[in-house]
Amino acid sequence: MLERKVIPDRSGHPALIQVAQDASAIETAAEEFGRELAFFLIALWLVLSSAAWLQVSLGLSPLNRLRAKLSRLEENPSERLDTFGASEVQPLILAINSLAEARERDLGRARRRATDLAHGLKTPLAAISAQARRLRDSGAIEGAQSLQHVLKAMNAVVEAELARTRIASLRVGSDSRASVRNAAEKVVAVLERTEMGQSIVFDLDIPDELMAPVADEILIELFGAIGENAVRFARRHVFFVASKAEGEVMVTIEDDGPGIARDMIRMALLRGARLDESGGGQGLGLAITRELVEATQGKVALSGSKWGGLRVEVRWPSSKPNHHT
Repeated sequence: MLERKVIPDRSGHPALIQVAQDASAIETAAEEFGRELAFFLIALWLVLSSAAWLQVSLGLSPLNRLRAKLSRLEENPSERLDTFGASEVQPLILAINSLAEARERDLGRARRRATDLAHGLKTPLAAISAQARRLRDSGAIEGAQSLQHVLKAMNAVVEAELARTRIASLRVGSDSRASVRNAAEKVVAVLERTEMGQSIVFDLDIPDELMAPVADEILIELFGAIGENAVRFARRHVFFVASKAEGEVMVTIEDDGPGIARDMIRMALLRGARLDESGGGQGLGLAITRELVEATQGKVALSGSKWGGLRVEVRWPSSKPNHHT
C-alpha cells in the first residue's frame, strides 16, 4: 500500500490518499524467477563441471597412454616409449628412454660379468674334481668325498647363475609355443639315466596336443629344474600332470617324498623371498623354477602333494596378451 497526504490548496484541509494493490502477483513472479534462476544455475554448474572433466581427461590422456607404455617397459627392458601426444610430455619420454637404455646397458654388463665368472669357475672346478678323483684312487676316500660334496654344491651354484643369465635374456610377448608332453618326455628320459632317477617311476598324464605359450628350451629347462628336485626327494614315484582349463595351461609335478613344512611353503612364496634361501632343503631348483615361470608370464604355487611330497603347480595363460596393440 502507498500512502500520501495531499493539501489541495493553502486554505483547504489536508486529504489522506491511499493506493493499495494485491501482492500475490508480485510474490508469484518472484517465486517463478527464483525457480528459473536455480534451474539455470544448476544447468550452468553441470555444463561447467562436464567441461572441466573433459578438459582434464583430454589433458591427462597422454599420461594415461604413457602409463600403459611404461608397463611394457617394466616387463621388457628392450622396449622404448614412442614419442606421441602433447609436446609437454616429450622431454619426459626422452628422459625415460635414456634411463631405460642406461639400465639395459648396466644389466647387460652385469649379465656378461656373471656369465664370464660362472664360465671362468667351471674350469678350476673341473680341475679340482680331477684332483678329488685322484685322491679317491690314492686311498683318501673320506677327504675325496668331502671335496666332491663341496664341488657339487659349487657346480650347482654356477649352473644356477648361468640359468639366471638365460632367464634374463627372455623377452616377454614371444609367440613361441611348445609341446608340454614332448618337453616332459625329454626331461624324464634324462632323469631316468641319473643315479637317483634309476629307481624312480615316472608317471606322465599329459595330452599329446597340449601346447604351452613358452619356448621349447625354456619349458625343458623348467621341467628339468622341478623334476630334478622331485627326484632328489622322491621315494618311488614322480608325477607329471598337465591340462588346459578356463583359458590357462596348468602343469603339476608331484613326488611321494617327505615334502616341506607348511610354514616353509608360506615363507617361500612371500613376495621378494628367494626359495633357495627359505630353508627346507629344497636347493636351487625351485628358485630357478620361480624365475623361469615369472619371466614367461606364468604363476607358480607350492603345496603339499596327496602322495605326501611336494606339489609344484605352474600356470600360464593359454594366449599371452599382445602388448603392441
